[in-house]
Amino acid sequence: MKIIHVSAECYPIAKVGGLADVVGALPKYQNGPKISSQVIMPFYDNAFTKENEFSTLYKANLSLGDVSYEFKILSLKEKTLDFDVFFVDVPELLFKEFVYSFNDTERFLAFQIAALDWMLTWEIFPDIIHCHDHHTGLIPFMLQESFKYEIFRKIPNVLTIHNAQYQGWFSHEKVGLIPAFDFNHVGLLDWGSEINPLAAGIKCAWKVTTVSPSYMEELKVAANGLESLLSAESGKCVGILNGIDWNVWNPETDSYIIENYNIKTVESGALANKKYLCDTFNLDFEKPLFAFIGRLVEEKGSDLFPEVFKLALDKSNATILLLGSGNKFVENQLEALKNDYIGTYNAFIGYDEKLSHIIYAGADFLLMPSRVEPCGLNQMYALRYGTIPVVRSIGGLKDTVLDISEKDGFGICHEQVSVTEITEAMERAVVLYTEQQKYKKIRSKIMEIDHSWHVSAQEYINLYNSIN
Repeated sequence: MKIIHVSAECYPIAKVGGLADVVGALPKYQNGPKISSQVIMPFYDNAFTKENEFSTLYKANLSLGDVSYEFKILSLKEKTLDFDVFFVDVPELLFKEFVYSFNDTERFLAFQIAALDWMLTWEIFPDIIHCHDHHTGLIPFMLQESFKYEIFRKIPNVLTIHNAQYQGWFSHEKVGLIPAFDFNHVGLLDWGSEINPLAAGIKCAWKVTTVSPSYMEELKVAANGLESLLSAESGKCVGILNGIDWNVWNPETDSYIIENYNIKTVESGALANKKYLCDTFNLDFEKPLFAFIGRLVEEKGSDLFPEVFKLALDKSNATILLLGSGNKFVENQLEALKNDYIGTYNAFIGYDEKLSHIIYAGADFLLMPSRVEPCGLNQMYALRYGTIPVVRSIGGLKDTVLDISEKDGFGICHEQVSVTEITEAMERAVVLYTEQQKYKKIRSKIMEIDHSWHVSAQEYINLYNSIN
């Protein structure tokens, strides 16, 4: 079976969010004696492309309406990844320092068309074309409707929704950019009087997946306008929980962290990493350390952090460390808090991969009070490193974290995103920390929970087999 993943992101090549982590791991775990899983993605002007050398496999021109663009298909000269990646190089549109920008309609349409045009030249076509998010959402439509790609109509395709908040909307005035099709079927592109690539993908894909079972159900109620469509298409929709790369996220071998450890040595190992964090960020080592890693956006509940942190630090015996960036107003508020809570609070505004690993290894609790969380990977990383998640029960967080009040529970959960509920959850965590015997037992237990890609990758293979 030959599987082609088409995506705007892929770790470690280009990463904005969890999409990159998924596309950077799933193919690796799908590959085997009878399966070849590969990735097609844009060629960006970033650190990865600067540090590697590439070979040109194919060169041609593509049309976006009346405008023609030259494009090339590139591959790595040296095999540095665990799966094959092919790069679509459209210099005028895609070769930028950023992944997303203001003219993404033209950029990602060119990407999708170039990928399909290249596939037309293959001697052996893929058995499955797996599209990821709205950036590739027009591929199922073009496979089904564009005259140019008629030969592909019997190839099964899958669309995975990583985040339904972003749908790639654009005006019907640009419909001419899409390769010619029977205009009687233009309604497949439309949703809410606009061309909606994600909606078109949902309508035309053979199967639609989301990154957790709970998120699939939640989308039927709240999907930024796609609720009725997803309900109508529910027969071909399935939620498959994301996994994490256990080779990368492994406290026993992680080269980023200060001291490696396993379940037997977690107490000394985690404390060594915590000590480094506390020394580096001037935090009280004796108190439970709460951490947040992620984007400072409303989806993550971070707009409440300034007030939550003040209350938590005033009321409870805790310390807080934040790593993230996003909303500038929130960033400024969080920076200002440093002066008021010296020794118990600090923040690194920005992102640092090494630091994130050390935080997973050294924090006692990880905060994830998300308003929207399709799957969430951070809580899985935390579990792997023995850091107890404090989460809002939604989407993938609901599927992966069970509250300590439940039988076999191991996390701290709250139902709503409010200052009161988040601070109360943190207070419950502080109480758990004081019960050191129970805390240590839970920490060892969560390190054994298997959220590796092995299980999830097989679920996707089973899905492919059901339609192939």
